[in-house]
Amino acid sequence: MNNRTLVLSILLAAIALGASRTPLTNVEARGPFGRHGHNHDDDTDSGMPVRDQETIRKTFTIGAAHKLLDVDNIFGSIEVVGGQTDQVQLVVNKTIRAESQERIEAAKKEVTLDITDRPDLLKFYVNGPFRCNCNCNGDGCCGGWHGDRGYSVKMDFQLQVPRNIDLKLKTVNSGHVNVRDVIGNFTVHNVNGGIEMQDVGGGKALARTVNGGVKVVFRENPKESSDFGTINGPVELYFIRGLSADFRFKTMNGHVYSDFEMTSLPVKAASAERHDGKFVFHTDRYTGGRVGGGGLEIKADNLNGDIRVLERHE
Repeated sequence: MNNRTLVLSILLAAIALGASRTPLTNVEARGPFGRHGHNHDDDTDSGMPVRDQETIRKTFTIGAAHKLLDVDNIFGSIEVVGGQTDQVQLVVNKTIRAESQERIEAAKKEVTLDITDRPDLLKFYVNGPFRCNCNCNGDGCCGGWHGDRGYSVKMDFQLQVPRNIDLKLKTVNSGHVNVRDVIGNFTVHNVNGGIEMQDVGGGKALARTVNGGVKVVFRENPKESSDFGTINGPVELYFIRGLSADFRFKTMNGHVYSDFEMTSLPVKAASAERHDGKFVFHTDRYTGGRVGGGGLEIKADNLNGDIRVLERHE
């Protein structure tokens, strides 16, 4: 198939199709977790000279029932690798920085790793004073808290998991989220860090961050509507041949490129509602493109950066 380019700007009302170009080179992953496999945070806390480190190791056996793995972190990275196993092997590298040894001991008591193990769910939840339990960010996390109790606690998760498992992964600061060789549904959120997923797919997919790139390389194309996005960073999506989907794109300061032939989809009609005696119209700012016979919807958006829909050649 000839490569095609799809260029989108916020001022364009339709997709530019048919322009041939030099094929986009498949981006090779560097290291076991790809380009984002290291932490860019210098991990220093001014005024916190005392440091304590601990490694937490646990193993869980997965039964015959399909299971959801849920990791709810605040400070630190999450790395997940699938394999031929019926176990989840957990390693958490926990780092505490504090003003004094007394604050180290306080951190050990106040910040905990809560574990829920049920037939359908295995959940790791980092709990502490930063969880205000008021649901202020939709998840009980007061994201502005960091070190105001005289300490900071960072937990970096490394997990070996069965290849067929559903994932729900979330972190906020000082880390990336990387996943490799997992087939199933996934929901992945980050705030200040990138998301990179290699050899995934087979279900419903969602990957969103705020400051960082999103890169997803599918081994199996999504089977349900999916959603990818960031505010500051590129979005790179690699699909295998035979893709059929309706794409919805939106970017402010970037373009959209595609290896797949696309036909333009009509803009969705504005919706209206009556509010305080006035009509309020809501417009859909996405531009649509159909690949193959269309079908499931794949949404990709950002503010600053390009969006690339690429064909996987390996």
